[in-house]
Amino acid sequence: MNDSPITETVETFTASDGYRLHYRHWRSEDSPRGLVVCLHGIQSHAGWYTRSCAELAKAGFAVRFLNRRGSGLNESDRGHAVHAERLVNDVVQFLTSLQGEGPIVLTGISWGARLAAVIAKRRPDLLGGLTLLCPGIYGRVGPRWYQRLALQAAMTLGKTHHRVKIPLADPALFTTDPEWQAFIRNDPATLREITTSMVTAGIALERESQAAAELIQTPTLLMLAGTDRIIDNAQTQMWVERLGTSEKTLIKYPAAAHTLEFERDGSFITDWQDWLETQVKLTGQE
Repeated sequence: MNDSPITETVETFTASDGYRLHYRHWRSEDSPRGLVVCLHGIQSHAGWYTRSCAELAKAGFAVRFLNRRGSGLNESDRGHAVHAERLVNDVVQFLTSLQGEGPIVLTGISWGARLAAVIAKRRPDLLGGLTLLCPGIYGRVGPRWYQRLALQAAMTLGKTHHRVKIPLADPALFTTDPEWQAFIRNDPATLREITTSMVTAGIALERESQAAAELIQTPTLLMLAGTDRIIDNAQTQMWVERLGTSEKTLIKYPAAAHTLEFERDGSFITDWQDWLETQVKLTGQE
């Protein structure tokens, strides 16, 4: 455990198209043992995950939690992305800017795991590890086949900014804790709607991440919540078995709901930290 004071700041990174992406940065005064870069889900943002990020910083890891464009503190073009490549490029450019600071573990949470898996497939040179928390690679909630056809028709007609509601309005999908349910319900930064082009970007990332398993060679930690109502755990476990890396760890939390951050015992944070420490030792950073 690091005894140095922990600081949390909000900083910005400018993507290649000029969009300013806000991110939260947790760190101690000592040199970091490693870097953790986090990507959030479709509705959430970096502000949902302050507890785990602060704990990792206390353990000596610098944590940067990037808010996806149009989400969290990023007010411009709310809920919008022109296509999947733009979202991939944002993260790749951010990771590239951090090269030389130490080994990077990319963490994808829920929908953000689609992005993380695609980047692990395409740019393994940027990563020292991959962590997927209740990954939304195989979802139980999402547009049906006829809705996907309607989305394709809308895109063909140029209706890229038509807004649709995210089908996760019930906070009980994320947590059984009444206080956290109230937090989600009342959080002004929680995303409620996205554009048609954002939906199609998510579908493209879903398909690529599902097909990426055999090509991912990065050491991977996967965490699953046993009572998850948002992702398909059975499909996800089969995906993990297909991973190209032999260094894969699967941890299940039988009683947990989708957002592990909102579980009161916080055991996933300890498990996450232990895995990160093992990766640091394997890469010779200590």
